[in-house]
Amino acid sequence: MNWNSHLLDQLAQVADISNRKEKQKVAEKISRRVRDGDVIGVGSGSTSLLAVHSIAKRVAEENMNVKVIPTSLEMNLACQHFNLSVTDLILHRPDWCFDGADEVDIDRNLNKGRGGALFKEKLVMSSCEERYILIDSSKMVKVLGTNFPIPVEINPLALSYVESGLIKLGSTEVKLRLAGGKDGPVFTENACLILDVYFKDVYRDLERDIKCITGVLESGLFQYYNPILITS
Repeated sequence: MNWNSHLLDQLAQVADISNRKEKQKVAEKISRRVRDGDVIGVGSGSTSLLAVHSIAKRVAEENMNVKVIPTSLEMNLACQHFNLSVTDLILHRPDWCFDGADEVDIDRNLNKGRGGALFKEKLVMSSCEERYILIDSSKMVKVLGTNFPIPVEINPLALSYVESGLIKLGSTEVKLRLAGGKDGPVFTENACLILDVYFKDVYRDLERDIKCITGVLESGLFQYYNPILITS
């Protein structure tokens, strides 16, 4: 017997998405990449949700054997709602992966993580060599950090230490990300805090330097991953 859960319907809802037409075109493009037997790393965010919906339709229509590795609990539940077979990195290595981005520069470096899934997004992307980034025209910038700060996921005990380390790297402002639906800060699936960090200069190897600060689990910078951009 299956649960008749309206909450799952709400979680997998694909309505009320900004730039919906552009994102839908991108979602349909990536769904055509799917092959029978694929293991696919699935990113988080609205564009990835549309892509999962398109992929699930194709998998069902063509009766394909496909497994997915979601990068967040939210996306895990959505994939199950769409009847996709979910696995993880312990059991399988993805053949390819896709994700969205908040900003992409001319060298295809990325700034992402407004959804709070920094660590697993980077872990999945690092685990495969064929990487696709799904974006609409609003995501292209000349310099990362133009429209959004750089998110940094940290151990709560290292809050003050990491703040001082980020300032030494040239940060002009460090903000603790606060929750919208509860009092206090956002906590990630890894029981970590997220700092939103502003830099005047997102320089070469800043991703590496942030990661070297003790207490940092991950940052939203993706430098030198050379993804394939899928645009509308």
